[in-house]
Amino acid sequence: MTHQVHAFEPPERFVAGTVGPPGERTFFLQARGGGRLVSVALEKVQVSLLAEKLEELLSEAQRRFGVDLPELPPAVGDNDPLDTPVDEEFRVGTLGLAFDVDTATVVIEAIAVGEAEVEVELGEASDDDEEDEEPEEPDEDLDRLRVRLTPEATRAFIERARRVVNAGRPPCPLCGQPLDPAGHLCPRHNGYHR
Repeated sequence: MTHQVHAFEPPERFVAGTVGPPGERTFFLQARGGGRLVSVALEKVQVSLLAEKLEELLSEAQRRFGVDLPELPPAVGDNDPLDTPVDEEFRVGTLGLAFDVDTATVVIEAIAVGEAEVEVELGEASDDDEEDEEPEEPDEDLDRLRVRLTPEATRAFIERARRVVNAGRPPCPLCGQPLDPAGHLCPRHNGYHR
């Protein structure tokens, strides 16, 4: 099966965004450029960790390579909704980050979830079966989205990603779980509605 690599080096726009009401949101990374639009779905925690790790990557690039980092962008950045149509190309399983010293850019790679993660066979395997199997790189045949960003564009992406993650349901002041509009069963109140 062939795989696709959606490369945007650099994109016209690269953002994290959501579709749906709080509590039922689907998170996306969306890249636009050269007349193409690619949207990939991922989990809220992946967006949050991506923003955190990108910030660490920029700090490390500054420390090790002397890269000039831009000041924090103004609070009012790209607040526009995702471009439509939002068609999911694939669901992200793995995120990879790198810093290209030669071009002073950040490379983000979102790799699709594998079709067959692990196959479990019942019964005993013979020695012949084990010898015939070659170790396979699981990510070789998976679709991926590759984006190359300047440090300024990376900072803008980080700020928007944090705003998108924090725009969800407010946390319960007692247990920290998200509050639904109708309340929730709070474990700190022994299951009574809060």
